[in-house]
Amino acid sequence: MSRIQLLSPRLANQIAAGEVVERPASVVKELLENALDAGSQRLELDVEQGGIKLIRIRDDGDGIEKEDLPLALSRHATSKIYELEDLESVVSLGFRGEALASISSVSRLTLTSRRVGSEHAWQVQTEGRDMEAQLSPAAHPQGSTVEVRDLFFNTPARRKFLKTENTEFKHLEEIVKRLALSRFDVAFQLKHNGRVIHQLKPATQQAEQERRVASVCGPAFIEQSLRVDVHAEASGLSLKGWIGLPTFSRSQADLQYFFVNGRMIRDKVVTHAVRQAYADVLFHGRHPAYVLYLDLDPALVDVNVHPTKHEVRFRESRLVHDFIYRSIHRVIGEVRPEANSVPALQSLASEPAPSVSSHFQQQPMMLQNYPTRPAVTGVREQLSSYGALHPSSESSSNVDIFAGQGGGQEELPPLGYAIAQLHGVYVLAQNAAGLVLVDMHAAHERIVYERLKQSRAEESVRSQPLLVPVSVSLSAREADAADEYDAVFKQLGFELARMGEETLVIRQVPVTLAKANVEQLLRDVLSDMLMFGSSRRIEEHMNELLATMACHGAVRANRQLTLPEMNALLRDMEATERSGQCNHGRPTWTQLSMNELDKLFMRGQ
Repeated sequence: MSRIQLLSPRLANQIAAGEVVERPASVVKELLENALDAGSQRLELDVEQGGIKLIRIRDDGDGIEKEDLPLALSRHATSKIYELEDLESVVSLGFRGEALASISSVSRLTLTSRRVGSEHAWQVQTEGRDMEAQLSPAAHPQGSTVEVRDLFFNTPARRKFLKTENTEFKHLEEIVKRLALSRFDVAFQLKHNGRVIHQLKPATQQAEQERRVASVCGPAFIEQSLRVDVHAEASGLSLKGWIGLPTFSRSQADLQYFFVNGRMIRDKVVTHAVRQAYADVLFHGRHPAYVLYLDLDPALVDVNVHPTKHEVRFRESRLVHDFIYRSIHRVIGEVRPEANSVPALQSLASEPAPSVSSHFQQQPMMLQNYPTRPAVTGVREQLSSYGALHPSSESSSNVDIFAGQGGGQEELPPLGYAIAQLHGVYVLAQNAAGLVLVDMHAAHERIVYERLKQSRAEESVRSQPLLVPVSVSLSAREADAADEYDAVFKQLGFELARMGEETLVIRQVPVTLAKANVEQLLRDVLSDMLMFGSSRRIEEHMNELLATMACHGAVRANRQLTLPEMNALLRDMEATERSGQCNHGRPTWTQLSMNELDKLFMRGQ
């Protein structure tokens, strides 16, 4: 073996660059974060050939002192932290002190800066094997400009792994989008090969912020999203942002932006919490879309667990997980059909629809006690009949509305009143906006399911002792977790007993899960609790059974409904949580406005 020797500064920096400089997008991320930390209010980014040939970032921040410029290109040099304790509450985006040194070791980097209040600007470059800093005067307004040319020119092995110009630019553009979403108060400009790609003005008002989100994520997202604004004073947690409606789902997780104290991160705890919040409303294999901002005490999150700072570690992961889950779950659950809401139907033709067996006996709708006489034909008679079923409704005024004898259309309920049934599958209704189409099986399935869940929640979980207790071999860590969460298991109807360091015995299970694979369920639950601090797998298994019961008990296709039955279904939809989707995540209704109908028939053209 060769003798031990010190690495040259350039080689050490190039090795460090392997951790933080993967592609041009990595360079842009580090430099833009530094500019934001410097208090910049406007950022201009020019790139050529996807950032491989040139990356130039100009900011109007505080600038750097002349004496500090050589240090800025040195390893382990930073103005963000001074002591070990500072790492426990990092509030800046960059703080490791390696980015500029690493980038300059694999490119031709020039840093020009003018400090606030200074009369002159200075420029610094590094050259040679020892990367000695060369300082010279320059002309520059307040702020800094970093110019990176010929990335990986001296490391051809790294350069050959770069993709095409278009691919590299897409990665780079994604970084700009993330940072633009993290700082609404900052203006961003992105040019590629001399052409302006993004020109984003500062956004301080909510409407302006929504326009920025629309420009980054697409107008369809902001049009079909729900606003989230939840604060927990006791824990100091705050969650804000936008979540896409379940019908605005994606085939891949490409529209998911989550920020912790202004830092874009991807975290298993967060992803799991969001995914659980969308349970029961997301179509199989689809992914939710969201732009969310979590704020908490910096001391409760460790951002120094990964060189690129994409990952974090929450000190109270269970608290964070439950807060995110409850916040999003509540917002989704509060969605009801409203007068101005127009759900968007996405094309799901490429995905198989949930199979519904037809050999189950048709059950009553369980909505109201309906009259047995045949459907009435007149609108006035129909509404009068509906009024008998729902005495509290303003049926008399609604009769006048439909009969054209007074009353404004604003008095109509959101889903209006049924006028017909199409092929025994769809309910057609008329509301103030136009035509409402309802999938009667999907809608009734959701109503029955939510009522079954509510009924189960109001009753204590009934348990059933196992005739032969099930012995489960686990790791000591999993068995310890079972002891720690014993009270939780008892609330859910499980009785567990510790029989050894790595052995548990299941003595009692919930009645509804008596035929389930309780051993595998226990392992999955403990795995979740170790990773996320909580688990909802038991509730999910129970809900799956309830969903099956609801599917079998819901009104079937080709069932002829009376108009009062259809109207009762519409009213229950308006009062039921998550009624916009069935248990499988399929949409239950959509709206065709009068303008859309006019376009179909070219009226007024």
